[in-house]
Amino acid sequence: MYIEELAESIRTFEGVTRKKPISDIIRIFETVRPEYGDAIVDFGDDAAVIDIGTDDVILFAADAIWGKIVNKSPWWTGYTSVVVNVNDISAMGGKPLAMVNVMSSSDHNSTGEVMKGIRDGIKKFGVPMVGGHMHPDTPYNSLAVAIIGIAKKDSVIRSDTARPDDVIIAAYDMEGRVGQNSPYSWDTTSFKEPAVVRERFMVMQEIGQKGLVTAGKDISNPGTIGTLGMLCEVSRTGASVDLRKIPRPDNVDFEQWLKIYPATGYILTAKKEKSAECIEVLEKAGLKAAIIGKIEEVRKLDIYDDSGRTTVFDLSKDGITGIGI
Repeated sequence: MYIEELAESIRTFEGVTRKKPISDIIRIFETVRPEYGDAIVDFGDDAAVIDIGTDDVILFAADAIWGKIVNKSPWWTGYTSVVVNVNDISAMGGKPLAMVNVMSSSDHNSTGEVMKGIRDGIKKFGVPMVGGHMHPDTPYNSLAVAIIGIAKKDSVIRSDTARPDDVIIAAYDMEGRVGQNSPYSWDTTSFKEPAVVRERFMVMQEIGQKGLVTAGKDISNPGTIGTLGMLCEVSRTGASVDLRKIPRPDNVDFEQWLKIYPATGYILTAKKEKSAECIEVLEKAGLKAAIIGKIEEVRKLDIYDDSGRTTVFDLSKDGITGIGI
């Protein structure tokens, strides 16, 4: 049956399976977690939330770029390092402030192209790279970036606060194209004017300030269903998704679309009475948004369409990151 094959394809997708080591890493830090007294949110979200004793909180995140991308395009490596980090802050309703990086390089030309990509990302998003560290003599190329942002404490959008009967909203910037370096990336920013790009990623601040969602996460390498699965993991819930309701571009295969990292895309949960306003705000900013399902009490993520219904993830025993099992 098609839907069962689709579920298996999502479960075994590399963007999903690469998340497995996360829980083992987190367990190493269990004995020192009491030292994190000012961390309102730490592992398992797009960014950590740090209490600084005021109405504001600091958001702190980091991302490294997949080695496959680094080896294919140094410029895109630098550019996308800005995209993914800015998204981690904006997805939580925050304002990105500044970034730093750690670059390892085996040759001067790669270094220059990576840094040009970062420069062009800064021009696009208006978030500066203010420092970092360079290894100029490694046998490989790699890039990792950390970012800080700021948000009002009462407007932070977390991943672990979805509750049963919340509706699930998927939102995407449909004005994009499949990336040249991966069939599972959707470039929505490199060819647009900075003002348009900034309006679309800043919309999450308005969503947070108006209290329109109960939880949220930017759609990342695990794709739409995988990202929803990670949200459900930390919220200790399940979900049911009507595949027919997911917004999609006309010129991209649907299975491919479900696995794509859409650059500007979000999975959100909301109380039903606030969902219409949430969608209106998202679409006013240029995104396409729709209710695609609901949060369930049973910790399974199910998908369904005209052909039937099946479970993609049993989050009570076999999660994506393993957090919350």
